[in-house]
Amino acid sequence: MVAATTHITISGLSYSWPDGTPVFDGLDLAIGPGRTGLIGLNGTGKSTLLKLIAGEFAPAAGTVRVTGEIGHLPQNLTLDTTRRVDEVLGIARARAALHAIEAGDPDEAHFAAVGEDWDIEERTRATLDQLGLSHIGLDRTVGQVSGGETVLLRLAALLLRGPDVLLLDEPTNNLDLDARQRLYAAVSAWRGVLVVVSHDRELLERVDHIADLRAGEVRWFGGTLAEYEEALTVEQEAAERMVRVAEADVRRQKRELIEAHDKLAGRTRMAKKAFENKKEPRAVMRMRKRTAQESAGKHRIMHEERLEQARERLTEAESAVRDDDEIRVDLPFTAVPPRRRVLSLDGVAVRYGARATTELQGPERVALVGRNGAGKTTLLNTVAGELPPEAGEVTVHVPLRYLPQRLDILDESLSILDNVRALAPGTDQQRVRAQLARFLFRKERPDQRVGTLSGGERFRASLAALMLAEPAPQLLLLDEPTNNLDLSSVRQLTSALASYRGALLVASHDLPFLRGLGITRWLRLDGELSESEPL
Repeated sequence: MVAATTHITISGLSYSWPDGTPVFDGLDLAIGPGRTGLIGLNGTGKSTLLKLIAGEFAPAAGTVRVTGEIGHLPQNLTLDTTRRVDEVLGIARARAALHAIEAGDPDEAHFAAVGEDWDIEERTRATLDQLGLSHIGLDRTVGQVSGGETVLLRLAALLLRGPDVLLLDEPTNNLDLDARQRLYAAVSAWRGVLVVVSHDRELLERVDHIADLRAGEVRWFGGTLAEYEEALTVEQEAAERMVRVAEADVRRQKRELIEAHDKLAGRTRMAKKAFENKKEPRAVMRMRKRTAQESAGKHRIMHEERLEQARERLTEAESAVRDDDEIRVDLPFTAVPPRRRVLSLDGVAVRYGARATTELQGPERVALVGRNGAGKTTLLNTVAGELPPEAGEVTVHVPLRYLPQRLDILDESLSILDNVRALAPGTDQQRVRAQLARFLFRKERPDQRVGTLSGGERFRASLAALMLAEPAPQLLLLDEPTNNLDLSSVRQLTSALASYRGALLVASHDLPFLRGLGITRWLRLDGELSESEPL
């Protein structure tokens, strides 16, 4: 990037987790104007990098320099529910002073508080309207708005400040479809420096660059996520070809080394036979034997070196191929015959007033959509039996399993293997290990304690425990399953669910993910549960 336009400069940055595990070691990075999508596997340090740029974390070594003011929207946003909306927006002092002046109070402190912001309320309402929050009064408290609205309020506060550098960490996680569209528009309109960490494909189609964080280093790709994936596909195909060439070279070098050994053995036999027959003077035979051994030895050493070099080239070629494996698991016992009743909701009323009457049959794949606060999670909790219905009847006709947003279904003190066996006590341990290998937990990994897993690993372990449970689940409930998952983990989840033969009921705002599942029916919860057109 051109130094004159660079707004974020990172030099020799080093940082480690509290347990001493290095995250960055001598990272150099420059980010200039435009919208940058920062992607990478879970646990690679994307959120940490944003916090280092924002000055919330201090590097162990190196420097972070930012030109201008920074605005940071963190992934896990916690706000005091008693604070008023105007306080969250950062306009409470100027607004109070403005009202005092309008009421006839000439105190100079009020004029100082207002400064140049005489139109602060008008600008604030315009910003709120831009984000679909025009219905929220400035005197309301945070406790009176939904979680998604809280995220948009914090974004509105940043937009009002007008920072030079805007850092967004998974901003769409808790947003409904309408709110996401508002955020997409705000990102598309941004003209400063913007860095967004996200797995949201639609959001990443609105960036100018993709920065791929992997193994503590950042690689740049110009364009959107689709263009990045196209370039990566070409690159990976070339890398896989190089692996095949390197493997063939290793095989050839092994053959030539064996031939070299055979030649050495043959020359040794001939020299020994000649020595025993004594057809030449002893000194000549000794010299001939020594020369043959030295020549053959050099030949063998040369081939051993070539083999080692070929192996090094193979290792280098393999390192360029990404190990973002897909989950592939056969789950025949989850199959549900067509038209068999799976779930019946008869006049069910849940907390917050949502009502539902419907029936799921056979291997339907049903998407549950609706605005934030409509009661989707509450309905799933009610179907799963974790909450009683306020009225009506829930009847589940097949074995059911539920994966909630909070991913708290596993015992953190136990290993992955022991957690799965607890849900499938009749399954042989070796069979469980074989199945866990298909969920990418190979070799000793099933013995790892759940409490030590990364977010993406914890998700895969939870999914494995549910899908391998006994009896096999023929109805699977998922609540916002792609929240906090990296793009690779979303692909893994999609491939795993492709093998699932039961009925799916998925609450999600992630449209690309839902479309990838092959949704057969769309339900919208907006007071009443109703059929919806495909989104």
